[in-house]
Order: sequence, then C-alpha cells, then structure tokens
Amino acid sequence: MAVTDTTAPTVAGVLAELAALDDPRARAVNERHGDDHGVNLGALRAVAKRLKTRHDLAVDLWATGDTAARLLALLVCRPKAFTRDELDAMLRQARSPKVHDWLVGYVVKKSAHAEDLRQAWLADPDPVVASAGWALTTDRVAKAPAGLDLAAVLDVVEAELAGAPDRLQWAMNHCLAQIGIEHAEHRERAIAIGERLGVLADYPTPKGCTSPYAPTWIREVVRRKQG
Repeated sequence: MAVTDTTAPTVAGVLAELAALDDPRARAVNERHGDDHGVNLGALRAVAKRLKTRHDLAVDLWATGDTAARLLALLVCRPKAFTRDELDAMLRQARSPKVHDWLVGYVVKKSAHAEDLRQAWLADPDPVVASAGWALTTDRVAKAPAGLDLAAVLDVVEAELAGAPDRLQWAMNHCLAQIGIEHAEHRERAIAIGERLGVLADYPTPKGCTSPYAPTWIREVVRRKQG
C-alpha cells in the first residue's frame, strides 16, 4: 500500500503562510511600484528555501493568481519543465512588474525556449510583452551576442525609444546601455543615441546609485571596469 506524505505542503497551507507574512508597510511600498502584495522578499525567499524545488506545487500556486504566490512559484518551480506555450501564457498573465521580471529572469532565461520567445515577444504589439523580448535581448547582448546584429538593434532603439511606453522604454534603454557597456565598437554610437534622445536624463537617482540615463550609465560602468 502506498503511503501518503502528509507533510507535503498544500496550496492552502502555503497561501495561509504567505497571508501571515503580509506586512501593510511592505504592501504600501510595493503598491507604489505596481506590485499588489505585502510579503517581504527576504521572507519569501526563506519560504522557498525551505520548500526546495516543487514544480507541481509551483504550477498550482501560479494558478491562484495571487502575486506573492506567483513569486514563490517562480522560486520553487523547475524552469526547464515548462513548455514554450506555457511560458508565453504565463508572461501574458504576469501583469505585476515583479512577477514579470522574475518570470523572465529566473525562469525563461533558463529555458530552451528563450530564444524563440525572445524573437516572438520583440514583435508583439503588447508593450509589456515586448519589454520581455527586450530584456532577453539585453541578456544576449551581455552573455551571447554572437548572431545578434547590434547595429540593427541600435537602429530600432534610435527610432522607437523616445516614444515607447514606460516598461518598454525602460527595457529598451537597458539594452542600449548594455550595448554601450559591453561592445566598445558600438559605444560611441550608443552614447550619442542616448544624448540625442535624452530618455531618463532627469531620472531622480539616489546618491551612490548609477543613473539609468544611458550615457551616464555606460560611462560609469566602463570606468569601473577599467579600474
């Protein structure tokens, strides 16, 4: 006779634990950034560390639609277990910025479908979906640029960055900066594009942090790398 594991976590049990961790102050801060949850991310990671990898639980947690549960799901899932269509559907469901970022950064980037999705999402009319394509392009610019036409990427940035919606603009700007940082042969052009467009030039940057204004960002990171 098979023995049932009564210690296995349940969706209901995990949701109750997350509800107990909800902090109104954290929720207020998160909501200012578009994220509707109040769980401290350090506490969330501690829960994930205890649960370890539990893909079936992750799928069920994602299905709840709860933002904190989805963030936890992304930490305990098995990224390579998702199909291409599952990842595409998940991205379109992930309207919370943090869920969107973690899905791309922690799951899609580790998937065999990352390049196929990168190309598909870049061409998507939904700017939030397209921003994921740009995030994956930025990752390739830094880690696997072979095969990328960086001059053509800069052409698109130059033509579309200034008029792009916020999330898409942020992702395209990151790609612009990454090209300038990682590829010296394109650095002068990347800086010139940033200076001409002026995107995020006036962004309030805390002391000690690097400005997201691409020319400043590029010069500062390159300076640090050169020692």
